[in-house]
Amino acid sequence: MSLKLAVFDFDSTLMDGETIDEIARSVGKKEEIEKLTNKAMQGEMDFFDSLTIRAEILKGVYYDDVVRICESLPAMEGAFDLVKELKRSGSKVVIFSGGFREATSFLGKKLGVDADFSNRFQVKHGLLTGKVGGDMMFGYSKGDMMQRVQKLLGVSSEETLACGDGANDASMFAYAEKKVAFCAKPILKKQANIVIENRDLREILNHIS
Repeated sequence: MSLKLAVFDFDSTLMDGETIDEIARSVGKKEEIEKLTNKAMQGEMDFFDSLTIRAEILKGVYYDDVVRICESLPAMEGAFDLVKELKRSGSKVVIFSGGFREATSFLGKKLGVDADFSNRFQVKHGLLTGKVGGDMMFGYSKGDMMQRVQKLLGVSSEETLACGDGANDASMFAYAEKKVAFCAKPILKKQANIVIENRDLREILNHIS
């Protein structure tokens, strides 16, 4: 396998669900936030605008509840097997997420990924302030970070795989030979050269061996 770097989206890719939607469910705001999440993933709304509006809706939520929810999120079917095989073959495995570090770092550690880049809620006095910041705030953030990680590792686009499901994953595809749309929105499928419709990440292995 010539693959040296595999970069994955987190929500609805390595993890089976949307982190912010599950947090919203705990405070009765799931339907409101889910609509904004879907608009961003379909490319119908600027990602930064969607993220900041959704974070504002969660103002006042207890941070301890956020952590509890993030640490209970399920891995996508096949995630553990896929990561294990990629690492066995010598690839670095990294998470790029427009979601939140409380989720990506926890599950990422269990999966055994090499690094995770995501966002953080601002917290004061144990409560979410409604503000957010981090590595993945914009629609172009993943592509920008991809170039930086490749340079750091000395890895080329030809040696890179990118996998995601939504519009904000498209910026990675310009820097990856293998562009995987995993149970993805139509806007991302159009830019992929590998399309997987079955919710089992192990299917990716059929395209890289």
